[in-house]
Amino acid sequence: MPIRRNKRFEAEVATSSLSDIMFFLLLFFLIISTLANPNVIKMTLPKAKNNEKTNKQLISLSVTEEKRFYLDKQEVPFDKLEAELLAKIGDNKEQAVVVRIPYNLQVQDLVDVLQIGVKNNLKFVIATSASK
Repeated sequence: MPIRRNKRFEAEVATSSLSDIMFFLLLFFLIISTLANPNVIKMTLPKAKNNEKTNKQLISLSVTEEKRFYLDKQEVPFDKLEAELLAKIGDNKEQAVVVRIPYNLQVQDLVDVLQIGVKNNLKFVIATSASK
């Protein structure tokens, strides 16, 4: 009578490299997800031999923390801001107005200023500072 052993062979899966593989897969998908932007329209832009910069004069509209409004360093009360701005722009509706407003003012203050541009079909640009 043969002697039977109680030990059976059990299959083992080597999982030591599984964590490395999962890390590389995670890294791959993170990189691909940041490169793929569904909101971008891909198009070939025309090329020019000469690049010229336009010398557009920008109108500066500055608002201080005390809610004082300045058009090109000249203080203007808010109730006369629209008339002064339209007088400065004149017939050139393509001229841009750079709005400089402190970050700690309320959003409503910014909206009040931008409503002037919406009402008169003007181009407003909000100036920001570069992050450090």
